[in-house]
Amino acid sequence: MIAQNSTIKSLFLDGPAGRLEALLNAGAENATHAAVVCHPHPLFGGTLHNKVVFHTMKALNSFGFPVLRFNFRGAGLSQGEHDHGQGELEDVRTALHWLDGEYRRPLIFAGFSFGAAVGLQAACPDSRVKALIGLGLPVSPIDDRRYNFDFLHDCPKPKLFVSGSRDQYAPRAELEHLIALLPQPHQLKIIEDAEPEKFQQSKNPVVAQFLSGSTEGPILEGSQDAIAKK
Repeated sequence: MIAQNSTIKSLFLDGPAGRLEALLNAGAENATHAAVVCHPHPLFGGTLHNKVVFHTMKALNSFGFPVLRFNFRGAGLSQGEHDHGQGELEDVRTALHWLDGEYRRPLIFAGFSFGAAVGLQAACPDSRVKALIGLGLPVSPIDDRRYNFDFLHDCPKPKLFVSGSRDQYAPRAELEHLIALLPQPHQLKIIEDAEPEKFQQSKNPVVAQFLSGSTEGPILEGSQDAIAKK
């Protein structure tokens, strides 16, 4: 478990469109993994301070993992302009590369809504990323754009999907159909009677269970010991 006096560091990453504003929640000295969490659509107010992003960071940080959050290009103090998911893909790669260089540990990716749709594309083929968490995956169009998730059919990594039952961008039937066709291992957790911004309290134990394992053993090596110490 992470120490009570763990620090939060403000920094900038050198991204392809300029500096990316970021926050790093420090992990334990013996952390087994490092993680990145991506925020929802910046044109609809999404930033690294989003509540779901914050609580996802807390869930990952509770394992002792250092967790990086950053603002996509054009959001907050990040330079550049919104690029409708194309340039943002490179922003995610920048964050993953920075984490790998800083910690040299296996990585975990998590993203919420737009952050999941864009970030999973970067994280799935990246051999450094060992587990994936998609929150509020937007299977219905956002800003007149429908995201293509065909790449997930070639992604055999452990995958957790969490969605609120009233998420307008993630209709239950569409989400269940998509995930049922994906390679194992994968899990889908629907938080009943919840909108995407209001399921963070229910989501923390879901993330913890996914990482520590239940009937099938731990998803990540060392995570069972980490949760046992909480």
